[in-house]
Amino acid sequence: MAGIIVRPRARIFHGHDWVFNTEILKVFGDPEPGSIVSIKDGRDRMLGSAIYNPQSQIVARRFSRRRERLDLDLFTRRIKQAEEFRKQWAQNRNPGRLFWSESDGLPGLVVDRYGEHFVLQTLTLAMDQRKSLIVEALDSLFAPTSIIERNDAPVRRAEGLDLINRVLKGDPPERLKISIGGILFELELLSGQKTGFYLDQIENYQEVARLAAGKRVLDCFANQGAFGLACARSGAASVTVVEVGESLAPVMAQNARLNDVSLSIHTRNVFDFLSEQVRKGETYDLIILDPPSFTRSRETLGNARRGYKEIHLRALQILAPGGLLATFACSHHIARSMLQELVVEASIDAKRHVRLIRSLSQPLDHPILPHIPETEYLKGFIFQLLPGR
Repeated sequence: MAGIIVRPRARIFHGHDWVFNTEILKVFGDPEPGSIVSIKDGRDRMLGSAIYNPQSQIVARRFSRRRERLDLDLFTRRIKQAEEFRKQWAQNRNPGRLFWSESDGLPGLVVDRYGEHFVLQTLTLAMDQRKSLIVEALDSLFAPTSIIERNDAPVRRAEGLDLINRVLKGDPPERLKISIGGILFELELLSGQKTGFYLDQIENYQEVARLAAGKRVLDCFANQGAFGLACARSGAASVTVVEVGESLAPVMAQNARLNDVSLSIHTRNVFDFLSEQVRKGETYDLIILDPPSFTRSRETLGNARRGYKEIHLRALQILAPGGLLATFACSHHIARSMLQELVVEASIDAKRHVRLIRSLSQPLDHPILPHIPETEYLKGFIFQLLPGR
């Protein structure tokens, strides 16, 4: 087996499974991009098997601590193990995430279930080259009605891969009507956000909605309106949703009709909308901030911090005394402590104080590996604005 020799202080010696290009001492055996390589230390000791891509900044991603082949048997075993974990710990949720990359042992492979329809992403070169094996494994284990390839994620470009959406098996519906967390949605699996829906927030929709009864709710960066819909179904006095994407307004309106609730829909830039609400002196009892990732690299972290602070400052300025702020960050570059720190900084500038009510995270079908901190990407908090202070 061809392979790489890593430098003495590489992060793989501290439990991580990635090898960056700066951590390689030597490449031997002339491995092809996408092939399986062995990882060794300077004393020729085996550290595991990894997928290899010299075009990526992450040159090798370990998937086993033994010598292992990436064949149909391994795909079948790992996917079956992922399902068993979800049966035990995550209610085997459907719709839900069946397989998630490093967290389930195959870097770059993502599989989501929407009833009898599966959505597949191959975000690394090695997984993309073995797509037919993955489809064969899924078909043998679950016999889904359809399998859709949603490989339009920009992260594929870092692996030298094209962006593509297509059907790999069967005949999926143009629109799929499905219940998610007790709420009806009409999804477009070939064109919706991510693989059709933000499955990582399902538990948090319900957690926030439990606090919404009788409140004036503002849902910012609403996307398909899931937070707003959950709050409306839980008895909110009013629900205002804000989303800059014009194509999403009719989607939210249709989802509101499906659930027999009312949403006040605004197709606006959230920063502009919040500033306008401050000028008008409007107030809300529950504000939800669920922005897209403001940063995908450390180089843009400074701008992201300013963006997060700005939206929290404006939200706190229009939050009624005793009101609640539910806020989320979905970039692994924004640590949980950093998000809390940004809320504190915003509260100081707003001359208001908050009380931490609850910490939120991603569900167990998006498992976190402590030795790979990048697997913990979704952080959330619910704060209460202290009255009269």
